Amino acid sequence: AMVGAINARIGAIGNTVSLLPDPAGDRPLQIDQMRELVAGLNDGSIQTVLILGGNPVYDAPADLKFAGALAKASNSVHLSVYDDETSQLCRWHLPKAHHLESWGDGRAWDGTASVQQPMILPIFDGKSQLELLAMLLGDEATDGMSIVRRTWGGMLGGGDFDTKFKQVLHDGLLEGSAPAPVNATLSSSIDFEPAAASSATYEVSFAPDYSLFDGRFAANGWLLEHPDSITKLSWDNAAYINKTDADALDLKDGDKIDLSLDGVSIDIPVFVLPGQPRGTLTLPLGYGRRFAGPVGSSVGFDVYPLRTSRNSGFAVGVNVLKRGDHYNLVTTQHHHLLDEVSDHAVAVRVGSKGHPGLIVREATLTEFSQANFKSSAFAPAGMHESIPLQLFDPPNSFNTPHAWGMTIDLNACIGCNACALACQAENNIPIVGKENVAVNREMHWLRIDRYFKGNGENSGEKAADPNPQVVHMPMFCVHCENAPCEQVCPVAATMHDTEGLNVMVYNRCIGTRYCSNNCPYKVRRFNYFDWHAKDPRGGRFMLPYPGFPDEQQRTEVHPVKQMVFNPEVTVRMRGIMEKCTYCVQRLHATGIRAKNEWAQGRREADTVEDFEVVTACQQSCPTEAIVFGNLNDKAATVTKLRNSPRAYSVLEDLNTRPRTRHLALVRNPSTKEKSEV
Repeated sequence: AMVGAINARIGAIGNTVSLLPDPAGDRPLQIDQMRELVAGLNDGSIQTVLILGGNPVYDAPADLKFAGALAKASNSVHLSVYDDETSQLCRWHLPKAHHLESWGDGRAWDGTASVQQPMILPIFDGKSQLELLAMLLGDEATDGMSIVRRTWGGMLGGGDFDTKFKQVLHDGLLEGSAPAPVNATLSSSIDFEPAAASSATYEVSFAPDYSLFDGRFAANGWLLEHPDSITKLSWDNAAYINKTDADALDLKDGDKIDLSLDGVSIDIPVFVLPGQPRGTLTLPLGYGRRFAGPVGSSVGFDVYPLRTSRNSGFAVGVNVLKRGDHYNLVTTQHHHLLDEVSDHAVAVRVGSKGHPGLIVREATLTEFSQANFKSSAFAPAGMHESIPLQLFDPPNSFNTPHAWGMTIDLNACIGCNACALACQAENNIPIVGKENVAVNREMHWLRIDRYFKGNGENSGEKAADPNPQVVHMPMFCVHCENAPCEQVCPVAATMHDTEGLNVMVYNRCIGTRYCSNNCPYKVRRFNYFDWHAKDPRGGRFMLPYPGFPDEQQRTEVHPVKQMVFNPEVTVRMRGIMEKCTYCVQRLHATGIRAKNEWAQGRREADTVEDFEVVTACQQSCPTEAIVFGNLNDKAATVTKLRNSPRAYSVLEDLNTRPRTRHLALVRNPSTKEKSEV
């Protein structure tokens, strides 16, 4: 309501904001319907419950006591992809077809009608919601496709229905089906009373987790292991607390606290987070699942017991008590740091608030403009320029027939982890579990470093600055032309190709890990165990596969898990160093296609067009912060970006000559005092 009032006040409605009709806008509130359902179950007026998806036993408001009410039903059926907490209490659990296995339809954000069509047949003979309801209602059409076609028969009108429907399937949507925007005004002014504050208690904010959301994705090991965008926590959640509040309570990262509200208490570790408001704790939802499969069960802490129908977003008057015990939280931000000297080096390289560092370059728009849009505006004081001294001449210029390169725009990166997850899916990267992440053995080829920048002594991770700056910096193999890793490999397992790629020849690698020690970017990963064939929750010590290597994937990896693998990328066994390859499999696939098209009249066989090759990280980036292409093409976007004043090479003073360059931050802070805003 407040956002609506602001948009109305500034004249945005009808200009930059469109209001669309909601076909079910007059339906009762879902929380009121839940209360009615629970009341009916408790008084016996409702005897049969059909639950389509969801997991209300786990995530329903705690004051409704849904689990107890559900147990009183004579018949209870749960249609679900997972055998979860709700399934455990129902008389029947029915396998639900995944959305990629189902027919259906829906509407886009603007109301455009769309068709959902399956990619494969249901693996476990699951049924969609449409099909289950059709069976229960005795409908003559019980398969998803027939139901959807019948519905769209009325939407597409007369004429040749098959032709029209095939066109919708081809396009994925029905052009012109969006409803016209409507005019609406606020019915009354917003009137609310802020919650009463108390210095003796805290406010807690319930926040959907970055990875697990409300807990529905808790069975996904990729999401559990990827570090949180801000905290960099892996395999856990925690109560985020302000540093001043933590000092007052004598709390450090991992110290456990009791949170109590209205007679309900939970325990959870704390994580000191720069920028967290004073007097407030943030509790990520979605953890502490009891039935989330072998990967997601008993991970983190369940905060739903404090979340009621009256306090669904936040709660006030929460008492905080230090317990005295400690819980091991794993965060990847400090991996590869050796001691306090390293902490100091990080502060120098990142820079203080509003000022550039050696690896995080930034300037204000005013400073950039006053420097006449030159790269010197981003250079920190006393920075050493790259000195390209070589003992030996390189074998070639790494540009035949292409010179592959990449840019990463720090202005555009929001640290969402989409690129890292896309890289994991594309390149068959395994998960290793919390115990191995704790000892720096995570396998992600792409990481997103997060830096806080505070004022003066408040700079860095321990910042008490109430408004620190945050920097997200994607970092993966930058494909150095003068690569330190290549100079120490005794078997030439890591080497350069003629197009500028620092490639890995897995069959040569003997696991010395010299290359990792010599990499200043710390982007190489060594698979100590057969991660794909082992339980990631099984602990740190796992026996190696004793048989013939080529048999391991077939005999030890579950057939369903094998379906996840990308067939274009090898599945590595233990003892191999691996890293980013610029998605070399996509490069070769595009080159083969170009040669085939050249035989059919393509202008050039050896040269690809701009954006004809798109890496997995680039493809998934929602802000288009990552650009990849051929540097031999002077008109290519990546070439222009690499030559822009914002472009710089991370650790360029080491003379590594990266093919991946970052684009510096340009901030535009307000010059007004707070009283003027």
